[in-house]
Amino acid sequence: MREVKSEASEILRGHAEHQFAEELVELEKQDKHQRPPSWKLSPRAVSTYLLGGKLPNGFQITPKYIGNRRLMEIAIATLATDRALLLLGVPGTAKSWVSEHLAAAVSADSTLIVQGTAGTSEESIRYGWNYARLLSEGPSLGALVSSPVMRAMRDGKIARIEELTRIPADVQDTLITVLSEKTLPIPELNEEVQAVKGFNVIATANDRDKGVNELSSALKRRFNTVVLPVPETIEEEVEIVRRRVESMGHALELPAEPPALEEVRRIVVIFRELRSGLTIDGKSKIKTPSGTMSTAEAISVVNSGLALAGHFGDGKISAKDLASGVTGAVIKDPVQDVIVWKEYLETVVKERDGWKDIYRACRDVT
Repeated sequence: MREVKSEASEILRGHAEHQFAEELVELEKQDKHQRPPSWKLSPRAVSTYLLGGKLPNGFQITPKYIGNRRLMEIAIATLATDRALLLLGVPGTAKSWVSEHLAAAVSADSTLIVQGTAGTSEESIRYGWNYARLLSEGPSLGALVSSPVMRAMRDGKIARIEELTRIPADVQDTLITVLSEKTLPIPELNEEVQAVKGFNVIATANDRDKGVNELSSALKRRFNTVVLPVPETIEEEVEIVRRRVESMGHALELPAEPPALEEVRRIVVIFRELRSGLTIDGKSKIKTPSGTMSTAEAISVVNSGLALAGHFGDGKISAKDLASGVTGAVIKDPVQDVIVWKEYLETVVKERDGWKDIYRACRDVT
């Protein structure tokens, strides 16, 4: 008889407030500190949720962000003021991840999101219209379609804007009134929506390629910027990759064993060396590829290897399973990056003790 699964178990990736609902409930029960208006948790409890820790009753909170504690405290404190928060960093530094978890911990709702693209319109940030009702009724509240930002203002929640610098400049500037006056005018109805206490905005932006459009100085002044760096140490990055791979492998139901720590470490070392242009021991300079070689890409490489090992191998990840993913991550420019990658394989990977298997596998793929 076919097993019937719950609807929740069929979801590929649940929202943070659903994935970590048990932790959020326990934090709320144990939270004795002052909470800003409309916040579900106090700033201290939000910090514990993000960075992990043990509660007084012994319940263990898993870390969502591994890195500088002070940066997270600054980000959380910003949201408790009237300043919006801008998370800035190179691709793969967990900007969206942190944004989602901050919204989940503060508002218990991470879904009020605007995804920035070159085609994002003003209606995505302000409001739109149900044109069938607009034609039959004329401008009315019933015909108005609220944006995620408007809903966050009405409910006193956090609105998220991803890739802010990819949004056209004139659309970006519709945020200025929202952030400075905490109000969203609706001139067609001669009305306005005023923000309820608890409302704020978290935006993310990429400082590697600067997106499509730089922020105006007027808009920059309305954000407090927190720059998320790449992981400081190998150990930090290995732990981030290990945790995310384990979590995603479970969600995707990959039929493979969790990767050995040494395999994760080798991938992280390759990414860090190519990213910095320097070997781990600091003795040799190497050329860097055109890609970002981010932690997020390292996670993707290991996950791809797990899928290969599980579905086409013996379930145990090997250098052969990782080689195609690593090569694809490095070679973005088929001319320049191939040269960089081959030189790195011959001068660094080939000479490293215990790395002959990954050298041969990557050489064969390349």
